[in-house]
Amino acid sequence: MMNSKLTQEEVLRYSRHLMIPQVGLVGQEKLKSSSVLIVGTGGLGSPISLYLAAAGIGKIGLVDFDTVDSSNLQRQIVHSTSTVGRPKVESARERLQDLNPLIKIEIFNQYISADNIKEIAQDYEIIVDGTDNFSSRYLLNDYCVLFKKVYVYGSIYRFEGQVSVFDSETGPCYRCIFPTPPSPGLAPTCGEGGVFGVLPGTIGTLQATQVIKWILNIGEKESGNLYLYDALDLSLQKIKLRKNPKCKICGEEPEIHNLMDTKQFCIVQEQAEQPIDSSWEITPETLKKRISSGEKIRLIDVRDPVEQEINNLPESEIIPYERINMDFESPDPEEMVVFYCRNGIRSERAVRQLRHKGFANVLNLKGGANAWVQRYDKDKFIY
Repeated sequence: MMNSKLTQEEVLRYSRHLMIPQVGLVGQEKLKSSSVLIVGTGGLGSPISLYLAAAGIGKIGLVDFDTVDSSNLQRQIVHSTSTVGRPKVESARERLQDLNPLIKIEIFNQYISADNIKEIAQDYEIIVDGTDNFSSRYLLNDYCVLFKKVYVYGSIYRFEGQVSVFDSETGPCYRCIFPTPPSPGLAPTCGEGGVFGVLPGTIGTLQATQVIKWILNIGEKESGNLYLYDALDLSLQKIKLRKNPKCKICGEEPEIHNLMDTKQFCIVQEQAEQPIDSSWEITPETLKKRISSGEKIRLIDVRDPVEQEINNLPESEIIPYERINMDFESPDPEEMVVFYCRNGIRSERAVRQLRHKGFANVLNLKGGANAWVQRYDKDKFIY
């Protein structure tokens, strides 16, 4: 148990908090004695961790298995150019301890899973979601329901974000609202769909706000409120959520009783994203040879037009991924059709779907437009 009494140094550091009636000395001591686990130290995890550290949360845990990349720095402000290539949790801890050396920071340089979440999260009261994949969201939710912890959810996509607090003892859980994840590809990650650089700052700060409010028990009780934010018109919409009596984990007749059930659920989702058969792919080198030989090959870019402006293959058609099933036709079954995107992820999904529908002449360009440009069109950008 952490000593919650403030030192003179802490009183000076947090003095602007102490002057607020809703916080005061007692409230700041609550923050000092609290523990918060932040899963993901990227776009959302950056502002969450910075503001919680600055606020004086006594113990912060950071979970991430990734390393800092230069493409992260447009939005992941806890990291810096000097930490590119280093584990994100180490980079973040260094920054946070520099910001506030009076708090304890614990790091977990690993991917959170059903096998390790109990060991990682057992000493934390509140779990904050800074991830960008559905398997992790369902895992965090299920753990919090089963072990009676608070789950602070956040998600971002391009210009839009969502924030909510899920406490299954007083309101709905994440599964009440989203019983099953969308089909792979329908909800792309930031790396696939892009994100407005300042958006994670807004959403992550709202998540940090919800954490502090919950600990201090001030303001409206937020369990069951979903906030929808749009950066383009600066609108914030509040939706009141209700508990789903048929929820598989917190409903009247739950089907999920332990994390092994969740693990099986996550495995099913991950299997849907397994790499396609190698015979369904073509490398940039092979494609180049076949084009050079005069073979007629149809190229289809599944990205939005704005991405094609960054780089592309010559003489390509554009059919955005979301419209592949509606707009793709192949009247000549002998014609080779090669799909591509940025790195080959969305186009791989498109090929999988079309192969399952009977189109045997479709292939995915391995590595996508970036791989092609890197080898054969170096005047164009890699992104």
